[in-house]
Amino acid sequence: MSQAAFAELCGVLGRTRFRQYIDKEDADLFLDSLAREVVWIEVDVEMRVCRDQKDDMLLSLAVSGGASHLVTGDKDLLVLDPFRGIRILTPHAFLNSA
Repeated sequence: MSQAAFAELCGVLGRTRFRQYIDKEDADLFLDSLAREVVWIEVDVEMRVCRDQKDDMLLSLAVSGGASHLVTGDKDLLVLDPFRGIRILTPHAFLNSA
């Protein structure tokens, strides 16, 4: 996890439209637990390849962290599979690949 990716996740889970799925207290507990358990990665590579430039952050994180997989439903990322040896899969495809 990078600081930028964590900040993005915090912002997304803080949106009011997500309250129908998770209340603020549970979101905060999840984020606190996640922050304690993840491996923090210093992003040292900057990618500029995705159709949606905001998604380049995730590719940069995956490359910098030596990821084997990037699991997403984002079509702008999925079309890049594989990317530098990193498989980019939907959650369903990832679970079925194990």
